[in-house]
Amino acid sequence: MNRDSPDDQAFPVSAGILLGLGLGGFFDGIVLHQVLQWHHLLSSAGYPPVSVPNLQVNVLWDGLFHLSTYVFTVLGLFILWRRSRRTHIRWSGKLLVATILMGFGIFNLVEGIVDHQLLGLHHVNETVPREQWIYWDMGFLVWGAAMLIGGWLLLRAGRRDTDRNEAMQVPRSGRRPS
Repeated sequence: MNRDSPDDQAFPVSAGILLGLGLGGFFDGIVLHQVLQWHHLLSSAGYPPVSVPNLQVNVLWDGLFHLSTYVFTVLGLFILWRRSRRTHIRWSGKLLVATILMGFGIFNLVEGIVDHQLLGLHHVNETVPREQWIYWDMGFLVWGAAMLIGGWLLLRAGRRDTDRNEAMQVPRSGRRPS
């Protein structure tokens, strides 16, 4: 007899979103901060990386930012691990990809609106002339919205696939549902 409630069997959307938030932060921190060196966390908030002391402040805050991405990722893995160890139906492979895309998109939208626009802490690409920063910032927001919408659509498709898998599962009695 299966004692898990339907909620216990459902794919843990929060796990995928947390993983997506973490991966979005890792992409931003590793690719945009370190590899391309387009900006740092506080590079437009009075600490342009033009001196060693300013760079030290930025590296510290970039590190704290990376720490938060680790926290999101570890929490997502923890939730996914705990839920996957319970009895559940066979989840569609689309669900994890969908929720990671959603989390990545949410990261871009929140970071793009709050850090880039509202607080002005930094902008996506500060290596181009200042009047072009807005185009990079808007592209970042569009990219985030596309990932969020694409992930949401994929989540819906994955839930339909999972529902079909559940309907086709053989119950423990050995007979298919009628």
